[in-house]
Amino acid sequence: MPYKVGVRTQESGGTFVARFDRYMLSQLMVLFGFFSLVLVAIYWINRAVKLFDRLIGDGQTAIVFAEFTALTLPSVIRIVLPIAGFAATLYVTNRLSTESELTVMQSTGFSPWRLARPVLFFGIIVALMMSALTHFLVPSSLKQLKLREAEISSNVTARLLTEGTFLHPTDGITFYIREITDDGRMNDIFLSNRSKPDESVTYTAEAAYLVRTDAGPNLVMVNGLTQRLIHGSGRLFTTHFSDFSYDISGFIKQDGGKKPLLKHFTTDQMIETPVHIQVQTGSSTGVFAEEYHARFAQPLFALAAVLLGFAMLLTGGFSRFGIWRHIMSALILLVLIKVLEGVMADQVLSHPARYWLMYLPSALGLGIAALLFARSAGQLPSLSAWRRRKAALT
Repeated sequence: MPYKVGVRTQESGGTFVARFDRYMLSQLMVLFGFFSLVLVAIYWINRAVKLFDRLIGDGQTAIVFAEFTALTLPSVIRIVLPIAGFAATLYVTNRLSTESELTVMQSTGFSPWRLARPVLFFGIIVALMMSALTHFLVPSSLKQLKLREAEISSNVTARLLTEGTFLHPTDGITFYIREITDDGRMNDIFLSNRSKPDESVTYTAEAAYLVRTDAGPNLVMVNGLTQRLIHGSGRLFTTHFSDFSYDISGFIKQDGGKKPLLKHFTTDQMIETPVHIQVQTGSSTGVFAEEYHARFAQPLFALAAVLLGFAMLLTGGFSRFGIWRHIMSALILLVLIKVLEGVMADQVLSHPARYWLMYLPSALGLGIAALLFARSAGQLPSLSAWRRRKAALT
């Protein structure tokens, strides 16, 4: 009978521990989702305003805007995920601390190392999400975005054939169409060219047609007038024409970068054909090494940010007045690690053989977190203990 009671007690304790892990992990995931949505919305709004102005101004539809927005989201999410994970860890740990839930768990025999287990699982989840983004989703979305931009920039109809709107396809050019009929006839055309500093030319025509040639698209205007104004002398020359062909290929922003970019290749492709990709993109060995190893270092940084935030707050004790000083310390540490990450990236760009430096900032963050856990567990003396020992020795 005592044996059965002991088994039940052990099972009950194990169930309690598992419930606490699930409880804390669920709290972290909920707050992580909330902070991710908020941060993604902030970043997205900032980009969407510029994107909306450019696409709608070029005559694109809302569907194209939605497509471009979806293709830019993976890059935005990659930026905010470590920040959201860090913020969720700070919020949940601070709340559990102020409500004395962590105090209760420590009184039952939980060490800081054991308390960190659900946080570690949470950090691994965030790191796996970051890995999926950096290795696959972001490169694929950026590549598709570049293709769609090239298609739209070469689409004359989308850029120029918009009726009832004054368009500015390039600097110094203004284009207007009053009406476009079903058969492609453009009625009442206005075209102003002010690209040259010494003169401006204005074309007005009763109608016009778009004609594609081997040299590029041409606008054939019918029954119109050309007005050429010389700025220096102020003289105006007018010419009536029955038909006039105007080359509008210069209005189209051609994609001069036919060469693919390094960030458009997935990590698998970079592993399989590194030399071919370097030649194809024209990237140096340093640039290739920095881009390749950054994709592995970023998920590691997300894990370090989560554990560092939790470890720093554990050292603050458990007070109902909060632990804001330790929250600020965690923020400062994270910023310093991020700055160090930029310094290490510059080193790898200059010396590709030092690629291991890309992992140093995240490893430093994990090391600091381990030291803070050891200090909270009493395995390392505190600063006051060091001072007392030093005073005793002197």
